[in-house]
Amino acid sequence: MSTHTDRLGTSERAVRRRLDRVTDPELDESIVALDYVDEIAVESRQVRVAFTLPTAWCSPAFAWMMATDAREAVEALPGVDRARIRLREHLHETEINEGVNEGLAFAEAFPDADGGVAEVRATLDAKARLARQYDAVEALLEAGLDPRQIATLEFTDLWIDDPAVAFVRERSVGVSVAADPVESYLEKARETGLVADDHPELFRTPEGDPIPVDRFELIQHRCRLATVNMGGQGSVCDALNEARRAENRPPLSPEEHIP
Repeated sequence: MSTHTDRLGTSERAVRRRLDRVTDPELDESIVALDYVDEIAVESRQVRVAFTLPTAWCSPAFAWMMATDAREAVEALPGVDRARIRLREHLHETEINEGVNEGLAFAEAFPDADGGVAEVRATLDAKARLARQYDAVEALLEAGLDPRQIATLEFTDLWIDDPAVAFVRERSVGVSVAADPVESYLEKARETGLVADDHPELFRTPEGDPIPVDRFELIQHRCRLATVNMGGQGSVCDALNEARRAENRPPLSPEEHIP
């Protein structure tokens, strides 16, 4: 991987940190942590990034989301005028690379596709929200809050610190919990529009409604299913990714470096 740094632009480290915010939408994990990123090249105010997915037949919509998210994330860095993204060893790498780097819409690159990226992203975000909610609720249960308290929590009842401090309504009781699961959940809940001033309940059913106390365990079970599903899919992808990157395996794409 490139280690080049240009003082007039940005650095590989800064680019990698920004790419760490980009997730595989099916797994809700960073493409950096998943080891998808192959190469980062920085030349003045231009950045080029190459990445490879676990299989050549990963969903074009998923690949498109990661490529566009990566381009937008890198181009948001100070000192970067343009980012070029290259997906390697994918059945639709040509359409995706040309479309993303030319600023096309998914429907323009894939006119025969059934459905758009927005619908796919919304479905995957909802699934990721449930998985993150499960982790956050488990942290609150372990900290001593009961189902009634958790079901009636509002986002204003939380102080995010290190560790995060969660207070039940009217701040009559307070507990300390690990910051990561709560912050991670809040991030996704805000992204999906579930937490706002006009509907402040912190946790929701899969359908987006406030959680009735008498259905708390059922909702938590449904959230756990999302976690298990994503974990299982993640294990499969890890194995495929490891096999794909095995030594002495010939590349599927002829180029060895970012064009």
